[in-house]
Amino acid sequence: MGEIITLSQSAANQVKDMMKHNEEEGAYLRVSINGGGCSGLSYGMGFDHEKKDGDHEDEQFGIAILVDHESAPLLKGTKIDYKNSLMGGGFTIDNPNALVTCGCGSSFKTATNAGTPETC
Repeated sequence: MGEIITLSQSAANQVKDMMKHNEEEGAYLRVSINGGGCSGLSYGMGFDHEKKDGDHEDEQFGIAILVDHESAPLLKGTKIDYKNSLMGGGFTIDNPNALVTCGCGSSFKTATNAGTPETC
């Protein structure tokens, strides 16, 4: 399926710092789509120590990234960045498949999957 997620150097540096701080060096970065959120679908990111059947694996900046089979089509072409500001920092997600994104930026829906919206 090729590269599904693209990490910026800034996002990769932040993930590596978080891995070190949480003693998760050597873990996979799992990026997924979950039902819920204001718009119906929400992003999930976390550390995982097991690759599951059907997972797509990629490596960028020395980070092994896993995306499950169901999330892959909804994430194809997604760019993850990390931005610092005076109010703190945070990951930003640019998903070309998202037709509607809520104000918080962590919930969306696509042309083929609206998910199940929750009250914000």
